Amino acid sequence: MNTGILALALDIAVGAVSLALLLCAWRLLRGPQPVDRVLAVDTLYLNVVALVVLLGIRLQTALLFEAALIVAMLGFVSTVALARYLTRGDVVE
Repeated sequence: MNTGILALALDIAVGAVSLALLLCAWRLLRGPQPVDRVLAVDTLYLNVVALVVLLGIRLQTALLFEAALIVAMLGFVSTVALARYLTRGDVVE
C-alpha cells in the first residue's frame, strides 16, 4: 500500500473523479437535449477510465490498466455510434 503524500493525493483524486462521475450521471439523466446526453456519456466513460487508472495506481496492479484500455475503446466506439445515430438517423449504412 502506498503511504504518505502519494496516498493522500490518490484519495483526493478518487474523490474528485467520483464527484465528476455523479455530476455526469446527473447531466445524463436531466439533459434537455440528446446532444447533452451524448456528451455526458462521453465524459462519463472518460471519468471511469480515470477512476480505474487511479485505483490501479492505488492498488499497485497492472490488471486495472488493461481494464482502463478496454473501457476507453468501448467508450470511444459508443460515442461515435451515438453521434452517427443523432446526425444521420442510423449507425450503419
